[in-house]
Amino acid sequence: MNSAVLLDATVVTGCRRRVHLEHDPSVADAPRATLDTSTQRRIAEAAAHRRSVADRLAELHRGAWAEISPDLPAEQRRAATLALLSKGVPFVWGGLLPEDPSGGRRGGTELLVRHWGGYLPVLVVRHKVTDLGSGARTSPLTNPLPSAARANPKRKTRPQGRDQMRLAHAVRMLQAAGLAARGRATGGVIGLDADVVVWYDLDAPTWSGGHSAMVEYDTRFADRLAIARAAATGADSLAQPSRVTECRSCPWWLTCGPALRAARDISMVLRGEDTAALRAAGVHTVDALAALNPVVDYPPAPMTGMSFRDAVWLARAWQQDLTLVRRNRRVAVQRADVEVDVDMENFDEAGAYLWGCLLSGADIGMPGGYHAFATWEPVPTLDEARSFAAFWSWLSEVRRRAAERGLSVAAYCYNEQAENRWMLSSAERFAGFPGIPTVAAVQEFISSGSWVDLYQVISTEFLCARGKGLKTVAPAAGFSWHDPEASGENSMRWYADAVGLGGGKPDLAQRTRLLTYNADDVHATHALRLWMSSDRVHEVPYACDLLPCHHG
Repeated sequence: MNSAVLLDATVVTGCRRRVHLEHDPSVADAPRATLDTSTQRRIAEAAAHRRSVADRLAELHRGAWAEISPDLPAEQRRAATLALLSKGVPFVWGGLLPEDPSGGRRGGTELLVRHWGGYLPVLVVRHKVTDLGSGARTSPLTNPLPSAARANPKRKTRPQGRDQMRLAHAVRMLQAAGLAARGRATGGVIGLDADVVVWYDLDAPTWSGGHSAMVEYDTRFADRLAIARAAATGADSLAQPSRVTECRSCPWWLTCGPALRAARDISMVLRGEDTAALRAAGVHTVDALAALNPVVDYPPAPMTGMSFRDAVWLARAWQQDLTLVRRNRRVAVQRADVEVDVDMENFDEAGAYLWGCLLSGADIGMPGGYHAFATWEPVPTLDEARSFAAFWSWLSEVRRRAAERGLSVAAYCYNEQAENRWMLSSAERFAGFPGIPTVAAVQEFISSGSWVDLYQVISTEFLCARGKGLKTVAPAAGFSWHDPEASGENSMRWYADAVGLGGGKPDLAQRTRLLTYNADDVHATHALRLWMSSDRVHEVPYACDLLPCHHG
């Protein structure tokens, strides 16, 4: 019975409970959510990216290239893969490796490359695998082998643990089939830029604790295999439900969600190591956490994600169905004579297509209100340089005029990580184009006291029982979006229609929709700031005043 359980690579980076549910015959008929449109879009875009890379590699390696149709039944794909590898074909695309019943593994990889008497796996993914920097070991697509890899002076490896786990899975399958290359465990990844192969030494001690990706993979896979085998045989479950980030898009949330809410599970307010630590200390529910006294009680377990006091307050807020509670008696937010709210829209990793700004405050001789700096050429495009330069020039002019008049100025965003990343990368990518600032100039701005991240202000001043996203927090200030479907995920779909991705005709109405959405986002941060500066913010309960509720 145990040998019948076969797992693919996704299990080692996914939810442990999901592994149980997908192998538990007693829940085979339980309802599951269908894929939302955003997930379907990402799947389609990833498939298109892989197809584009495959076509390019096939052109570069004529005579050394073989491709296996994904439409073949799995058993035929495995047989075709084994036949090609046995012949020593240099590059095999779409391979499905022989199943490994004793190891409990199944799966394949986009590309298998012949090297040192065997094969190495290469993934093709639709995300970035390098950042600006140096040291990543890369080889060109014309010679996609580790023997051709060199330290890249312009690229540093971006940590992508999920990719390394997939590669480790494929290496173990190749080893089980006697098809692995000699030497150290090695695998490559072709990312979104699709211009080089980034190579990983999977035996190198690069993971936390000083162990390798292969050791990390073996530990995780053994755990998941034990979970799956226990579920398949009706043994006691080795993985209980717990709310994690993956739950947002998991089809099994229809099963886990009601169970966790009914149990008032502690993961409804905490995450990760704190959840595990408190459970180990006997605190399993929100109510048990809320009943503790953060003034006189010692923490039941060491807390790493937040303080013990905040955890108790958050539990009490959840009990009372509060979106926000104040952490401090008085709420502080930086204000200025001249204020600019900034919100950037990007399309996944492809590029930033819209910089929206709201100018308010003292008169500096420039039109106030909403200003949009956009490109409607599908990203990535050189036209991004023009729109970014226009945004930067406008913002610089605001700062210059305010300084000339002796006025203070502040620019605000909500979660600066995205805006900072795209400002810095745009300055780097388009260096030398008209109006493009230097990286140093961008760094000076984002490091200045006039660039304010309202997400951090919210984190400092409030505890958020339902999350800290702008769409969750701004309604507390009385703000609402014009579009009932407003969300970052939906904006991706609107953008695809707006620029005619996939060969369609550009939908001008969707461009208007995106501009309205972006304008609402900057008005939302403006509304938050005004609210936090007013007496209305004191209508939000002060966390220290909350008393625990006694649940039923």
